Amino acid sequence: MMSPTLHVPGQDQIRRAPKVLLHDHLDGGLRPGTIVDLALASGYEGLPETEPDKLGSWFREAADSGSLERYLETFAHTCAVMQTREALVRVAAECAEDLAADGVVYAEVRYAPEQHLEAGLTLEEVVEAVNEGFREGERRARRDGHRIRVGALLTAMRHAARSLEIAELANRYRDQGVAGFDIAGAEAGFPPTRHLDAFEYLKRENNHFTIHAGEAFGLPSIWQALQWCGADRLGHGVRIIDDIEVADDGGVKLGRLASYVRDKRIPLELCPTSNLQTGAAASYAEHPIGLLRKLHFRATVNTDNRLMSGTSMSHEFEKLTETFGYTLDDMQWFTVNAMKSAFIPFDERLAMINDVIKPGYAELKSEWLFEQTAATSVSSASAG
Repeated sequence: MMSPTLHVPGQDQIRRAPKVLLHDHLDGGLRPGTIVDLALASGYEGLPETEPDKLGSWFREAADSGSLERYLETFAHTCAVMQTREALVRVAAECAEDLAADGVVYAEVRYAPEQHLEAGLTLEEVVEAVNEGFREGERRARRDGHRIRVGALLTAMRHAARSLEIAELANRYRDQGVAGFDIAGAEAGFPPTRHLDAFEYLKRENNHFTIHAGEAFGLPSIWQALQWCGADRLGHGVRIIDDIEVADDGGVKLGRLASYVRDKRIPLELCPTSNLQTGAAASYAEHPIGLLRKLHFRATVNTDNRLMSGTSMSHEFEKLTETFGYTLDDMQWFTVNAMKSAFIPFDERLAMINDVIKPGYAELKSEWLFEQTAATSVSSASAG
């Protein structure tokens, strides 16, 4: 339900609003210029373009092409230049900087350590390099007047057989910057139940994990992720809409799985622009986030792959405010949902909500109120 405050924020307010990001891939968010630099330094000659602007356009066009092969090729290029410690530190630092400049105050950024071993790094060296980069990016953000906290999610590829190894890695580094675990990759043909040993291990260790489910594949993927694997969150989860019936008169009926997801407050890591590219939604107006918001699911807004989608958290919220008329109150609702769902201790989440997020939105709302008062005064003076 929309707030009675009818103020739809503009681009500047959206950018300055505190935002929380739970679903963002490190290898999907590189700066085009960084890719060019790293390719040159490593001798990688496979880039389709070597001019940063043209390369950025190529990534977006490939992701928009509707071709799965071209979409997957984009990640082959980014991973190819992320094979050394120096490259990983730089990419992670710039990720934190870019998110902070966009108003993100807390982020969980995921990556698959097993995809960064081609130049001889160990899994541990990959994790330590990325963590070092995130800490450096946080420092640079503070220097520039921004505040951000970044945690890593270690991802296992669902078509591979290293999930238990990566889960154990995530557990070893859980007090050193790693917030949790994830599995990603093609859903069809690679159900999450193939990785039950990893999930059972994490549950025994009282650790957190999310699962990519309900994006390209439907309700069975969501059901397995929750009821067999015990996921804390759903990566995307957008296909939960298939278990919701909307009658011609506007009445809504939730199926058993949709009711369970809503009643248990299971977070949905929704990524609107990415979902349009993968065909999970035909347009922003038809994206399930509109209905899920009205029905009070634990919906969150995310970027997925900022480079491939040409997006940012501000861009996602701009599209949602344009489409659904969302206000600052709605933005705050999504942001608090995300912070409640983060993989950090309760007291730290509560402090972020009460000391950073709510005050940030209160300040933006007060700006609008004073602007309205000034505009009313000028109008009255002119009329007099």
